[in-house]
Amino acid sequence: MNTTVSRGTNPTGTHAGRATAVELSGLVKSFGSVTAVNGLDLDVRAGEVVAFLGPNGAGKTSTIDIMLGLSRPTSGSARIFGLDPAEAVAQGRIAAVMQSGGLLKDLTVLETVQLNASLYRQPRPVAEVMERAGITQIASRRVEKCSGGEKQRLRFALALLPEPDLLVLDEPTTGMDVEARRAFWNAIRQDAAHGRTILFATHYLDEADTYADRIVMIRKGEVVADGTPSEVRGLASGRQVRAVLPGADQVALAGLPGVVSVQQRGESVTIECSDSDLVLRHLVTQTDAHDFEVTSRNLEDAFIALTTDK
Repeated sequence: MNTTVSRGTNPTGTHAGRATAVELSGLVKSFGSVTAVNGLDLDVRAGEVVAFLGPNGAGKTSTIDIMLGLSRPTSGSARIFGLDPAEAVAQGRIAAVMQSGGLLKDLTVLETVQLNASLYRQPRPVAEVMERAGITQIASRRVEKCSGGEKQRLRFALALLPEPDLLVLDEPTTGMDVEARRAFWNAIRQDAAHGRTILFATHYLDEADTYADRIVMIRKGEVVADGTPSEVRGLASGRQVRAVLPGADQVALAGLPGVVSVQQRGESVTIECSDSDLVLRHLVTQTDAHDFEVTSRNLEDAFIALTTDK
């Protein structure tokens, strides 16, 4: 499947008056006979919060590595604010929060931030980034004693030191509890409100749905959907009808036009269909069903429909 909600680009390199932060054109990355990224095109506007989604092996990490200057494309081009990615990193225009690595276990949290701050000419104040990342209270804790979520917040603080214009997040909330995740994303949205561009990869689809301005889904190294969360959700066609109907005649319901599936769970029946009006009419006039609920498909449905091999 290759269904995309298109977003037009301006040939001058701006979108709606804002500069292009990320410009990937015809990007290809191959490892021997394996093509991880296959002609990927992507433009991200300055100030956007973009969720970069795809199943394992879709090419997300390979694409992010190229954006961070950690890898060179086999063909195609990558520009960050008009610069080669390595130059953008050198200038502090782009920084990243990765899933793992990059921390010295014997240092304290404060020592880690201070050490990294010393690498920049004009870093953001240490106390400020620690407060922003929510790690002030664990400043004296050794890194090896930090939880997974605390290490992720520490990486976030390190990424903020150069005051990057673009922040790339790879599974940033792994290991965080619900409260820490919420606080993290509130901080990210505040940064975005001040003009910082955010591109993040996550397996928590609720994060993408809640916090992203735009969702880009890739499959086998190609973009298969690109639009607002509501636009991408809309690509999973059909609706779901739920009702209380003990002992539903599943065969009869499955035979209705447009019905995809019927599931009985206790006293409730759930019907996936393309024509919810027809199903509701049948339930109201031909059965004793009650307590109806009709919902649109969610982002998980769209993700499965767009990125799963059929």
